Amino acid sequence: MALNGMEIYKMLPKKNCKECGFPTCLAFAMKLAQGGTQAEKCPYMSDDARAKLEEATAPLMKTVKFGTGDRIYSLGGETVLFRHEKTFVNKPRFAVMFDDGMNEDEVTKKINNINSVNYTRISEEMFVEIAAFRCSTGDKQKFISLIKKVVQSCSKVIPMIITEDTEIASAAAEEFSSLGPILYGANEQNYETMVSIAKKYNLLLGVKAPDQANLYDLVQKIQNSGYRELLLDAGGRNLKTAFDDVVNMRRTALLSQDRTFGYPSVAFVCDMTKDKMMEVAMATLFVEKYASIIVLNDMDYSMALPLFALRQNIYTDPQRPMRIEQGIYRIGQADEKSPLLVTVDFALTYFIVSGEVERSKVPAWILIPDAGGYSVLTAWASGKFNAKSIAKAIKDFEVEGKLKTRELIIPGKVAVLKSDIEDELSGWKVIVGTREAAALPAFLKDYLQERAS
Repeated sequence: MALNGMEIYKMLPKKNCKECGFPTCLAFAMKLAQGGTQAEKCPYMSDDARAKLEEATAPLMKTVKFGTGDRIYSLGGETVLFRHEKTFVNKPRFAVMFDDGMNEDEVTKKINNINSVNYTRISEEMFVEIAAFRCSTGDKQKFISLIKKVVQSCSKVIPMIITEDTEIASAAAEEFSSLGPILYGANEQNYETMVSIAKKYNLLLGVKAPDQANLYDLVQKIQNSGYRELLLDAGGRNLKTAFDDVVNMRRTALLSQDRTFGYPSVAFVCDMTKDKMMEVAMATLFVEKYASIIVLNDMDYSMALPLFALRQNIYTDPQRPMRIEQGIYRIGQADEKSPLLVTVDFALTYFIVSGEVERSKVPAWILIPDAGGYSVLTAWASGKFNAKSIAKAIKDFEVEGKLKTRELIIPGKVAVLKSDIEDELSGWKVIVGTREAAALPAFLKDYLQERAS
């Protein structure tokens, strides 16, 4: 259970040394109780007190990791049930299911679909992170060969080894340990051996049971054996049961403060339906509540678009606006004679505007000043998007050296800025653009025709 400030204070050395960045030990204790600092910042705390504090102040849901190199992913670590209470921390990861009983055509199709999902949305690269491998034949060599083929063909995926056979699990874990795979299949009968395999290779261990009660008991046994890098599955294979499982486990961890269920969970949507559209619909539910890994039958580009967009929208901090980096962006083959537009650094606004400019087939430049990460009207109303910020951006990003023209197109909703900008930028002409981004293609074509005449 979490400690309050005074309980933490009793465990501190009470030196008031200020080396932690706080004026007194009491101030440090109060901040630590609120989650605003870390116990390790106190240089004089005893090891025993530090261990107790780190355990008491750690999130009720443990953060676990898998993968390797620049593909190390974190799961769990959540502190709230609802995003608006604070924020969600670690986004769920999508997996595509392979089975060693599949034929070559099926395997190749899934590989091609995985590789087709590789695009950028609001500065985030979107791709399938996990390939899940289920051993249904019991053939160790066939299973390992399948994993090897897929991970060699799909360079970005991390394997999830799904088997309850400890011999096959050990062989696969040894073969692919350098990739940091997930080992799934620990149950009541084999958990001791599976834990030893996971410990040996430092792997995230998937724990399964037929229901929540049995899973709770099994997790306690595994925790008592000293292993806590776990991924939970309470066995639900229909929408209602699986949804109840992930919600109840999250509520038990966060509301009841019971760390037995304080681990990320997995949802096997691939076992709930074979209909592609229904699979996407079900997966969206688990993006919102509360699966950390969502396993699908397949993932092609048409499935990826809604799922990755939803994940990105849900797993952004609602307390911080999504911002695009300030600068001047080239759209198409823009040159020194191309139109120059300006808009705000709110990511959604930028990507809508840039998308419409691309659709117009008119090469152009888009200038992004510091507007606080707000939408156009909000930034203007708060004084962030004004003549001075726009003029500063033109100077900072050396716009005049890139363009021969001295015309700037501003959003139609802030036409009031026209005269102020022209006062700030000597020799520049300000053109009032459209109120809505959708009207930009026609506007830009008309603008070029007028300028040419």
